[in-house]
Amino acid sequence: MSRTLVIFLCLASWPLQAAGDEAPNTPAVLTGIDVLANEGFSALDGARVGLITNHTGLDRRGISTIRLLDAAENVDLVAVFSPEHGLEGKLDIPHIADGRTGRGAGIPVFSLYGDTRKPTQAMLEGIDTLVFDIQDIGARFYTYISTMGNAMEAAEDNGLRFVVLDRPNPIGGTAVAGPVLDEDKRSFVGYHDIAVRHGMTVAELARLFQHERTPALDLELVLVRHWRRGQLFDETALRWVDPSPNMRSLDAALLYPGVGLLETTNLSVGRGTATPFEVMGAPWIDGQRLAARLNALELPGIRFEAIRFTPEASKFAGEECRGVRFHIEDRQHVEPLGLGFAIARILRLDYGETWDFAPYMRLLGHDDTFAALERGASLTGIEAAYAQGLEAFKARRRHHLLYR
Repeated sequence: MSRTLVIFLCLASWPLQAAGDEAPNTPAVLTGIDVLANEGFSALDGARVGLITNHTGLDRRGISTIRLLDAAENVDLVAVFSPEHGLEGKLDIPHIADGRTGRGAGIPVFSLYGDTRKPTQAMLEGIDTLVFDIQDIGARFYTYISTMGNAMEAAEDNGLRFVVLDRPNPIGGTAVAGPVLDEDKRSFVGYHDIAVRHGMTVAELARLFQHERTPALDLELVLVRHWRRGQLFDETALRWVDPSPNMRSLDAALLYPGVGLLETTNLSVGRGTATPFEVMGAPWIDGQRLAARLNALELPGIRFEAIRFTPEASKFAGEECRGVRFHIEDRQHVEPLGLGFAIARILRLDYGETWDFAPYMRLLGHDDTFAALERGASLTGIEAAYAQGLEAFKARRRHHLLYR
């Protein structure tokens, strides 16, 4: 039987203003690590901790969770585990080695994006509690939630407690969109059968994963305070820290669930430019025509500008690409999945002989939607291909939500 402890800690002594631009007397949004620290790390009292984190694991003052737990007298920080892009979030390579924190002996850092993507029994030696503190983006194929799911499995297998220090979903917790992953397509870029834009925090996802994948896990959640589901990241007054090398703005994060689906194909989505995921193109695209066709759709909250750009790295490095720049005009109403499918449909119809469509399945992970795109279905037809599964996911999701 699953066991989940949701921790609501007293915050009466925390200042109402901190490290942001809140109006006076507006409660500050506090992440899980802020809440935990304010209560003297009592939820980890006496624990021997393995911390799964990276450069995004910071409190409101910018102090790292590693430093805070290492300094806590009632916590023994035994080891650190890092996800894709490494502990500092700067590496964009397929294999990251183990290391140590700081200079000298430091604390062991085990890479979960190297020889293994799941903590091994040897890595977990001397640990009784795994703690997860990483900022997610809100898209199914962003791999930090896969790292969390794998670590939850390891904790269950080894009889360890698993504690999630929650953080807001930067693209909001109300919009849910896109196909639900086909079960037979689970992978590191698709850990579980959830929608592309899941609209959940990592603590909420952990509850769902526990219920559906790790029912015997001893799970505890330290919740965010003063965050509302409808808030985007820019409304929290928390510091924006690029969660990965190419996720450099809230606009990029909002676009990512739809634009990111395209990047496995022979397109540039702006890697190697100053604005990844805010532009897309290829040498073989007519940018003026694509921008005109997209603008004619009158998609909510966004407009399109024809551009030329030359990536300095990644796909089409050194080659001029023609395509579009995405201008978000209303963050609350832009629909990234609708945008992504509109682009895919136009490319399929206009560039069927040039656009390498097959790799689109890797992140999409849904046979019926892929088939609808392949046959040139309308946007309504594409949405109908995944609508039933999406509604079923919303019903599953509802049981695990923790915020209003």
